Amino acid sequence: MDLDTLRYGNFQQLGEAITDWQQMTKKLADLKKDAENNLKAKADKADWAGLNATVTRQFVDKTATEFGDAHTQADSISKILSDTHGELVDYRTQLNSAIDRCAKKHLTVVDTGDGTFVVTQNTRPDWASDPSGKTDTTSQQDIDALRTEIAHILSKATESDNSAAKVLQLLVDQAEYGFSDAAYTDRDSAAKAVETADKMAKMAKDPKKMSLDDITKFNLYLENYHNDALFSEQFAKRLGAKGTLQFWADMAELHAGARGTELTRMEILQKNLGLTLATASFSDSDDMQNWKKGILKERNTNFVTDPSNPMKSPVGALGSQVLSSLMRQGHFDTKFLDDYRSELFKADKGAGESGTNNLWTKGYDQIDLEFGKGNGRDPLEGLFDALSHNPEAATHAFDSKSDLDHMFGTTKYTDRGTSLGHALEAAVTGVPAGDPTQQAAPHSTAQVKIMANIMQAVADPDGGAGLVSKQMGASFGHMAAAYMPEISQAFGGPNSGTVFVTNSDAPSGLNRWDTTRFLSAVSQDAAGRAAIRYGESIYTGSLLDAHLSDPALFDGSREQVLHDIGRNAGIIEGIVGRSVADADISSDIGFTKDENDAIAQQGEFFKSAMSAGVGIGSVALVPATGGGALAGAAGGGFFGGVASMAVDRMVSGKELDVGQAMDEALYRTGRDLSQTQDSVSQQTQWSVDDALKRHHVDLPKQGTADLIRNSVNEGWESSDSILHDFKQRPTG
Repeated sequence: MDLDTLRYGNFQQLGEAITDWQQMTKKLADLKKDAENNLKAKADKADWAGLNATVTRQFVDKTATEFGDAHTQADSISKILSDTHGELVDYRTQLNSAIDRCAKKHLTVVDTGDGTFVVTQNTRPDWASDPSGKTDTTSQQDIDALRTEIAHILSKATESDNSAAKVLQLLVDQAEYGFSDAAYTDRDSAAKAVETADKMAKMAKDPKKMSLDDITKFNLYLENYHNDALFSEQFAKRLGAKGTLQFWADMAELHAGARGTELTRMEILQKNLGLTLATASFSDSDDMQNWKKGILKERNTNFVTDPSNPMKSPVGALGSQVLSSLMRQGHFDTKFLDDYRSELFKADKGAGESGTNNLWTKGYDQIDLEFGKGNGRDPLEGLFDALSHNPEAATHAFDSKSDLDHMFGTTKYTDRGTSLGHALEAAVTGVPAGDPTQQAAPHSTAQVKIMANIMQAVADPDGGAGLVSKQMGASFGHMAAAYMPEISQAFGGPNSGTVFVTNSDAPSGLNRWDTTRFLSAVSQDAAGRAAIRYGESIYTGSLLDAHLSDPALFDGSREQVLHDIGRNAGIIEGIVGRSVADADISSDIGFTKDENDAIAQQGEFFKSAMSAGVGIGSVALVPATGGGALAGAAGGGFFGGVASMAVDRMVSGKELDVGQAMDEALYRTGRDLSQTQDSVSQQTQWSVDDALKRHHVDLPKQGTADLIRNSVNEGWESSDSILHDFKQRPTG
């Protein structure tokens, strides 16, 4: 910055711009609030159909998000501008103060252009006539000190001005269209993020020189900055696409066989590096667009560590193996995942179901890109983990039935079942797998179609049930829980939506044949079985809350709707209980422990949903108004009620109140079919009692209990014939 530019700088226009941005930020805050509370909230409650169910709803959601991002970006810009304005005004004050001190010492400061200046000493005429030869008392040391001070002020002002321009440009470049959600409170924090990224990238250029202490510092920086948009982009850009993959390939090789503290540090590094790259993937700047394209081009590159060493194997890790090992953590950009998944799926399908293991693992025996579990040789595992964190991309991934069927087929020959299950769970529920705290949107037509295809695959008599044993049982159980409204309508038949309410875009998208066989197969897994039971209890409780709070939902009698709800609970629980009995697994040693452990573990999962006020995959969607508009259970005020109490009873193992021994509790010690039947009957009766009290509905206590008991038993008996109709069962 030139001296005169700062010295005579008029920052009034910058101040006016800041005021404009601050006012814009306030207006956008109002628009953001309006978009969230009115536009999106009403869209979520609306009973969309046809194209509106997908196109319009998605448009509204994205529009609401854009208002939020616009506010965030405007707020960041106004704060960075305000911070820079304050700094420049302060530097101008410091400069003028220094120049005033120069004048008092008979020195002149002159701007010589291009950021340079000179400090010269004045000549006083009276000194020349002084017979004593008196000269100026200003020393060269004084001149040098003032010159240094002024140079420092100009340097800091230049840094402030340049870094502000740089971070503002980077901020705007984050989004190709629309706005960025990158948030900064001042110029210093944004500039520090960029500066730190440059320093970290330089360290990563030479992994061999990084000691364990260096890795600890590296981890600390990544821990602090992995969610920072500018840091993540700059770090990835500085390393480059190929450099990023080479860095991790080298680190994995250098620390192969790590134990103890070293292993812990490397696990943390892998996690933080993945989170950083996930954040970077959302940048749409030209540099990051090139980085993402470069990463995809390197997927088949052989990344050899230390190629000059003749003792090293010429077989390195494939780029896709390296990248996927870094995708197990974090939420990656949807388009980036779409593009990467398309290439990997194409290669995987090209190898065939039985050949996929040879494609990715044969010949790569020395490669271990994972610290902890696994080795990272199958890139589909890391991809599936990434999809499990991005439901939108996961839904895209399994929209093709042939892709889904292929991936199911490969589980016979690979260990990717767990990761695949998590990805499918995200795809059909709309929430990241394993995170029940996020509110899901209503199931889209595409999601219901995928769920139907999953059910069909598991229901296939030719070995489909075996998929449950491929480490996917818990995920299938969560899917079933999320789809209790659609499952209930499958058993209820046409026009049962007035009882089994939902805001699903395709409430009748599941068929009874596949649904029955799917529930039966998933019931063979303890975690899957427990999840189904929680889902049924939650949905039953929510239905009771809905209908007893709003009689206008169903124009029949309350006794009739209670009968339908109880019968449905009996059918679903009957299929689960009879499937366990048919398989005779309850006689296995350790069955009771597995059952109890699964109820407890899954209970924690579903209780998290309760405490967050949301439903797992919108399992507990209930009407918010008598007009039929639907909202999440939290919005309707029901999640603190019957459904929550039902879950609490299951988690605590509340004892049955039907004459059994004192140690028999809900679903806990059920070694026989009758105890399971008693469990669902008792749980349903308790939920009805809770709902009646909660909504002050006066129905005969004994008569209602008798109604529920009979309806549950009716459904239980119906489950027997339903199973006989749709699958082969043991005789006798």
